[in-house]
Amino acid sequence: FHLDLESWATFGIALGFTLVGAGIFSVTGKRASQIPQEAVIGISYVVAAAAAVLLLSRAAEGDEEIKNMLVGNILLVTPREVWERFVLFVAVGVFHFILRKNFLLVSFDRDGAYQKGLRVRWWDFLFYAVFGLVVTSFVRIAGVLLVFSYLIVPAVCGINLATRISHRLLIGWMIAWVGGIAGLFLSFWWDLPSGAAIVCTFGALLIAASMYALIRNRLRGIGRG
Repeated sequence: FHLDLESWATFGIALGFTLVGAGIFSVTGKRASQIPQEAVIGISYVVAAAAAVLLLSRAAEGDEEIKNMLVGNILLVTPREVWERFVLFVAVGVFHFILRKNFLLVSFDRDGAYQKGLRVRWWDFLFYAVFGLVVTSFVRIAGVLLVFSYLIVPAVCGINLATRISHRLLIGWMIAWVGGIAGLFLSFWWDLPSGAAIVCTFGALLIAASMYALIRNRLRGIGRG
């Protein structure tokens, strides 16, 4: 289609497909099924990523674009791009804070959400749409692997180490900060790709957090016994 991969037209097309996916997930999600919704989302992501690789392989600089899509190059990000994402993420944070009660109710007590009269599918769509907006904007500069590492690893570490949502948030923020700084330091020290170094650092932090949680739970079990 002769579109610049960094153009707003390309971003708009990607965002459009994201909104379509949000609509599909909000309609089909959370129904009684043997297949978890998370598995459906994961499969969709893998297939979409593979399709993107196939399309980019036909481009003149396909190999380089595939690499940028996967790991990005955050060291080449301009100050303007940083500020644009900062404003977007602050807006998304405020949006979630204002609507946090409904989002939490739909996520953790769907029956209660129905009883309260909430349009659960609409709230699902709203969550997925905002989620997709963040991912689409961040992938352009950081790459798919780094974006999903930031989205998933800190949250999983928080779940492993705490039960209260506020504590999970604090742990997640701390893991995200430590993983990013440590990954950049290792990238500089050993002359490694920055995105891949941060992703691997997140992996190491996840393993450490999981092992700590496992040992802690076993010690608690022994103490109760």
